[in-house]
Amino acid sequence: MADSRDEPLVLGIETSCDETGVGIVRGTTLLADAVASSVDEHARFGGVVPEVASRAHLEAMVPTIERALKEAGVSAKDLDGIAVTAGPGLAGALLVGVSAAKAYAYALDKPLYGVNHLASHICVDQLEHGPLPEPTMALLVSGGHSSLLLSADITSDVRPLGSTIDDAAGEAFDKIARVLNLGFPGGPVIDRYAREGDPNAIAFPRGLTGPRDPAYDFSFSGLKTSVARWIEAKRAAGEDVPVRDVSASFQEAVVDVLTRKAVRACKDEGVDHLMIGGGVAANSRLRALAEERCERAGIRLRVPRPKLCTDNGAMVAALGAEMVARNRSASSWDLSADSSLPVTEPHVPGHGHGHGHTHDHDHVHEVSKENLYS
Repeated sequence: MADSRDEPLVLGIETSCDETGVGIVRGTTLLADAVASSVDEHARFGGVVPEVASRAHLEAMVPTIERALKEAGVSAKDLDGIAVTAGPGLAGALLVGVSAAKAYAYALDKPLYGVNHLASHICVDQLEHGPLPEPTMALLVSGGHSSLLLSADITSDVRPLGSTIDDAAGEAFDKIARVLNLGFPGGPVIDRYAREGDPNAIAFPRGLTGPRDPAYDFSFSGLKTSVARWIEAKRAAGEDVPVRDVSASFQEAVVDVLTRKAVRACKDEGVDHLMIGGGVAANSRLRALAEERCERAGIRLRVPRPKLCTDNGAMVAALGAEMVARNRSASSWDLSADSSLPVTEPHVPGHGHGHGHTHDHDHVHEVSKENLYS
């Protein structure tokens, strides 16, 4: 290992959506977290455009990696491994990250670890609050996912308890922000307006909370439609839309369901702590209500700081370092991006490659290391 403390030094690459994230960790210590976002390029479309995101990743990749290495004060040759998000996410965007990770891993003769985006969101909490308890109950909420997961071992055993059956929470925030003409992305701006509004002003529905509904699944499509129709009715009647009250009431409906189901899962599974991650975990009301309900239920709450909740390379590096520390097999050189990689696969192991970084020169004999890393 590159360090006398024998803790793995790993670089992580994250390109599942519109953030080019590169992180470097040593064990559970964060050394660098460099991000290049293309969110401004998507704003005029009101959402992420996959082709735009992929091109932005291509342009940002090498400069962002170089910035992370400089920030961490380490040399690429000192790394013990390269980790990359293999899925889930946008296929084209993922391919940019996977291709870059392969190139760097091959050029540097380092093991390659294709890891799961959702498992990475859980593992990043180690950088803030130390090793994850086992098992860990995690509520992951973002633009693409709303999931309740139980992890007995973050490198090999992640079990989904529930997930969204339609719109993810973050997606609902974006759509309501669009209806309110607040711009994109919707999460931060609705959070801001909601602080000045009344969360009880409008009684919006709480999806899948009936006695016969699935205990841990989420649905925000009905809520989104209800809010949109309420706004349309106001406008049709020539009345002003109370943006702050709508934002606060909508946000309350979302976080009420999320926290209620998460606390219930902890109680049912006998887990005395809850980790919340994903982009929506940066929401101030979600954090406050989760803290309130967890405290009442005797559950310890773990939420990383907002910058570590949104997509970043640090979370990928954190899971990669855990893979190295636990001696998990590295990925094969035929690692591919999988836009629907299930969370039950925290990483994509190699096929009979042992530790995974022995080069298959029959397949890559024409590649020059000097050319790859010049």
